[in-house]
Amino acid sequence: MNKKFRKKIRKFFQIAMPVWLVFVLILNSVVATGLVEYYFVKKNFNTQLTALAKSTKNPEELVQILKSQVLPQTGYVLGVTWKDIGKQLLDGGAIDKQKYEQLLAQEPGSSDMMKYLNNSSNDRMMINEKNSHFMVNTLWALGLANKSKVLEEGTMKTYGKGDVMSFASTGGWSLGKKPTGEIYSSSEIVKLTPEQNEIVKNIAQNVYRPCCGNSTEFPDCNHGMAALGYIEAAVKQGLSEKRIYQDVLALNSFWFPQQYVTLAAYFNQQKTDWTNVDAKVALGVDYSSGQGAARIAQAVQNVPGVSTKGGGCGA
Repeated sequence: MNKKFRKKIRKFFQIAMPVWLVFVLILNSVVATGLVEYYFVKKNFNTQLTALAKSTKNPEELVQILKSQVLPQTGYVLGVTWKDIGKQLLDGGAIDKQKYEQLLAQEPGSSDMMKYLNNSSNDRMMINEKNSHFMVNTLWALGLANKSKVLEEGTMKTYGKGDVMSFASTGGWSLGKKPTGEIYSSSEIVKLTPEQNEIVKNIAQNVYRPCCGNSTEFPDCNHGMAALGYIEAAVKQGLSEKRIYQDVLALNSFWFPQQYVTLAAYFNQQKTDWTNVDAKVALGVDYSSGQGAARIAQAVQNVPGVSTKGGGCGA
């Protein structure tokens, strides 16, 4: 290679190298920017949505987001399978078919639920806004009729003079074919072993409802008796305690929608998404008892569209 040619080569690289370096730097910058954008926009999309919900400047919009989490429009599928639970309640006289049909006729969208009383089914129970009344009544009947140590040896028996017919959950039951005194803890619809009875009792002691200050171990109202019935069926069918608490929280939420949307708003203020709330904690005395719910309502009283009105305790 002659001297003149080498000089031309050096001159070319002197001109080309800076241009090449600029090109490489621009390319790297584009790639790096793309990777950063992918990570923060694509990979953390759900996190950004959560942050948006928490930081929204429109409180009414926030309430709507919370409602969709607490009360999903598609409903909540529970872990318990119907099997012949409804049929046994009907056949055993805990539920009067005619009274039930008359009640359901007043509730559009609930009449098809009678299929779970007329026949056995492998469908899992579910709750939504349309059937919440049917579910509280049917599970109330289950809790009332199923033979249970909670009913026979618990606070229902030991409170006051032991007159178990003096409570809203007993004296208030008007949908049975038999007198309530004959229905109370009378049928092994969900037959529990001694060990299972103990599990039911322990869970029931940790589950409260916003209409009063008692745990489900003292099911003196319809919601407490319904929760007891569900817990018994869930324990019998082998659901984990974690799943049972999650299911009962969903039941309570549809039975007391205002209180649990309010509770979701409270946890939102504490920077905790409703989907991350420990169900056992939420169902405890500090949040789900009447006193706890009142305290939470005071803490988030500036949230619009949320009242403290709860579900009634009658059939």
